[in-house]
Amino acid sequence: MQFQKALTAWRCNAAARLCCFFLLLTGGEAFAAQPDQTGPQPEPSRPPLAAPAAPRFAPTQDKVVVYSGCTVIDVSGRPPRPEMAIITRGERIDAIVPASDLQLPAGAEIVDSRGKFALPGLINSHVHLANHPDRRFAEAMMRRDLYGGVTAVRSMGDDARALADLARASRVGEVAGPDIFYAALFAGPDFLQDGRLVASTQGMAPGTAAWVQGIDDKTDLRTAVTLAKGTGAVGIKIYANLSPLLVRKIATEARRQRMQVWAHAMVFPTTPREVVEARPDSISHTGYLGYEAVAKRPKRYQDREAFPLDPAPFERGDNKVMAALFDALREEGIILDATNYVFETIERMRAETPDNAPPPPYCSSYLAELLTAEAYKHGVLISAGTDSFAPADDPFSALHSELEILVRKVGMTPLDALRSATVISAMSAGQQKEMGTLEPGKLANILFLNSDPLSDISAIRDVELTVKRGVRFPRKDYQPLTRSEIEGRL
Repeated sequence: MQFQKALTAWRCNAAARLCCFFLLLTGGEAFAAQPDQTGPQPEPSRPPLAAPAAPRFAPTQDKVVVYSGCTVIDVSGRPPRPEMAIITRGERIDAIVPASDLQLPAGAEIVDSRGKFALPGLINSHVHLANHPDRRFAEAMMRRDLYGGVTAVRSMGDDARALADLARASRVGEVAGPDIFYAALFAGPDFLQDGRLVASTQGMAPGTAAWVQGIDDKTDLRTAVTLAKGTGAVGIKIYANLSPLLVRKIATEARRQRMQVWAHAMVFPTTPREVVEARPDSISHTGYLGYEAVAKRPKRYQDREAFPLDPAPFERGDNKVMAALFDALREEGIILDATNYVFETIERMRAETPDNAPPPPYCSSYLAELLTAEAYKHGVLISAGTDSFAPADDPFSALHSELEILVRKVGMTPLDALRSATVISAMSAGQQKEMGTLEPGKLANILFLNSDPLSDISAIRDVELTVKRGVRFPRKDYQPLTRSEIEGRL
């Protein structure tokens, strides 16, 4: 029957002629073997989908672990508590009790922590994981961070497409890395050709990315902030080349939409004092604060190097303009993201590779550390951020060096330096309810050290174990950076 139909259609349709030719070759058996398919046909059966395997570093929901016998360093101000037991359930801290009072929960795993010092996981308040997106490099930096005790970072103006995926991968345990909280960046339109912004918005015309926006008097700020929030950013970073009025308006709208407000300490031409008056949650780079006390300041970010800051007006520690600025920061509760490490990094790079180094900084590391010390004396909240990566041969992150700078050059006590890298850095990211201290109900982000960091801050490099969201990352399992991971980047 099917053979006869195909012959009749020979002259009517080229496809039919090809079909008929096939039938002539097969004697019509191909069609004869097929049922009439004019009616609805049943769906072909498919094997059931297997449940996906749990990510390698995924937190477990109900697993109970007891870390028994450690000394708990409470960065909230209480004296260290020896012979304690920290009980975690899933990704959170369940209880912290004297080891002698411990009533072992059924099915709990015991980790002998005698002789160890336990403190909250460290938090870096200023990194850039994706301003030139490179997934392999970013994962390498994240691995070094986590196995060195860094359980969270604040990424301050990068490609949100890359950051969102890195944050997801770390959060669900696909990769070993800290939790990531990131910013969307607002700047004047004349800043959008900066090479870092071009790199972090590849594939899009300048100013069209929701995470890097050019702002002027015509911008609908409600829409701009809403778009930024939709990228997964938790903060708006007010970066450069914006008037005092626009800085205030951006800050007001970001707060209205319950986003964090993060700003450079000078936004060019907006002065440090005018930035403080906009009441951001935190400001970055101590060096910028020096521009408040000088007569000539750059009007644009791009012109900073033409206005280097002389340390002389600040060396005696009695500059009244700076004292008033620091008092305002303290009274408003604005966090200073000092980033001393980046100033030292620029100087090191210029000394080591003068032919391939950044331009001279507007502020020396000496002055940055001098101003940070004055801010500390005035009671300003100071977070620990780095704005740069440690060299390739350093087995620990730049945050460890920043802590050493805070103690040895700024003059902080070891406890206050640890507060900067824990509870205050958590506040800088708006995450203080979840992390930054060791308390029941907070995330089980814990750093175990073999020696006491209150006696010597370098003990932060004597890492035994990092616990992030209840998952253990023993230091002995750390895989050092490889040449292929970092080539061309460090």
